Amino acid sequence: MDALDLARWQFGVTTVYHFLFVPLTIGLGVFVAGLQTAWHRTGKDHYLTLTKFFGKLFLINFAMGVVTGIVQEFQFGMNWSEYSTFVGDVFGAPLALEALLAFFMESTFLGLWIFGWDRLPKRLHLAAIWAAAIGSTISAYFILAANAWMKHPVGYEVVNGRARMTDLWAVLTNPTALVQIPHVVAAAFVVAGGFVLAVSGYRILRERGVAVTGRRTSAGAADDATVPLRRRTDMWRTSLRGALVMTALAGVVVAGTGDLSGQLLHEQQPMKLAAAEGLAHDTAGAGFSIVPGVEVPGLLSLLAAHDPGATVQGVEDIQQRYEQQFGPADYVPNLPMIFWSFRVMIGFGMVTVGLSVLGLWLTRKRRSKQHGPGRGRTAAPVPSWFARACVLALPLPVAAIIAGWLLSEIGRQPWTVQGELLTAASVSPGVGLTEVAISLALFTVLYGVLAVAEAVLLVRHVKAGPEMPPAPRDPAVASDSDTDSGAAPLAPTLMY
Repeated sequence: MDALDLARWQFGVTTVYHFLFVPLTIGLGVFVAGLQTAWHRTGKDHYLTLTKFFGKLFLINFAMGVVTGIVQEFQFGMNWSEYSTFVGDVFGAPLALEALLAFFMESTFLGLWIFGWDRLPKRLHLAAIWAAAIGSTISAYFILAANAWMKHPVGYEVVNGRARMTDLWAVLTNPTALVQIPHVVAAAFVVAGGFVLAVSGYRILRERGVAVTGRRTSAGAADDATVPLRRRTDMWRTSLRGALVMTALAGVVVAGTGDLSGQLLHEQQPMKLAAAEGLAHDTAGAGFSIVPGVEVPGLLSLLAAHDPGATVQGVEDIQQRYEQQFGPADYVPNLPMIFWSFRVMIGFGMVTVGLSVLGLWLTRKRRSKQHGPGRGRTAAPVPSWFARACVLALPLPVAAIIAGWLLSEIGRQPWTVQGELLTAASVSPGVGLTEVAISLALFTVLYGVLAVAEAVLLVRHVKAGPEMPPAPRDPAVASDSDTDSGAAPLAPTLMY
């Protein structure tokens, strides 16, 4: 093992860890903005309660994402100086736009939203959270545009061993970027949807006094005895339904852009596509293996070119062509990693989206069997078994998006910039094995501590639940759980 191997490990560990927070920030910001919009339009207290509850989860995650993201910039200078030298003139513009425009917009308006409760007019305060959420997406656009350039470099020329940008618009409208950006952003909404589903499912079980394992508990009765049980569970049903809609719609976008991504891989990165299937030689009508030994004939060709008889290039044949074009080297990425990352991404993603579609069906409004004034369509309660499934499914969308990121980045190896710069030529020449080993160990320990802190804060907040508005005083809507009629009203507040 040399400095290059450890530098790659360090960048992989820190990037994957940082990427745990990015999709949740993007999707959860829009979800919180949607909840506040619903409160602004309807004036219903439960939307405000949910806004502040999920808003705090969003802020915890945002703060951790900022802290872990700073490390990425240091690594470019410490371990990857040759890479920074080569791409600096190209990456300077999109990354500067990301910092000066998107991140400042996001952080400024987020600060206004945090400290603007009861100080800003309602419309301006609502606009602040929407601006912060949009800023997160714009930030992702510029970063993903830079990343797409590494896979399909455009709008540049190489002068004195450095890439010099000749067309910023070409870089920002790179066809790879225009497919990758909506694909990743939509996947972020799936991750955020899965997170909200898990939190809402847990709270529904807790309100009912049922543990995730299925055992009965007394937690539900103790959480907030001043608010009727039906009212509490209906609130969490609202957040769960919103997450189901978001996840299902985002899943459609992920599937559509994933199809376009497959076609681009066929044209621009054939080695990555061949590695994802483990295809050794050029094959007409190439099949797709669900798992080893279970193959669907012609499916890979259909995904790659929308033609079940199209020829898909194989790993060994591409290796020979690359040797002729770029010189002797090993141009084959880690085949087992690419093969299984592809299947984890698709499989876990499909399960998550399928769960959301099932949930929409289970919780749909149904026609009441009552006669008289109460007749009509009533909201179906969330089955406890489905709430439990939402909690247990929390790791699936996270694992899917991480697997997709591994497929995207490891599948490009041994290139950092496709066809221009090898990873072996990107590492800092003055950094030795000892230095990288020390920094890798320090970052691993630091990130472990941050992971524990993040988990403790999120779990503590979810278990505590929100402060509910006071129960109605009308006896007609009171329930047996509303036992403390003399309790002081609880305004829905959030301490930052």
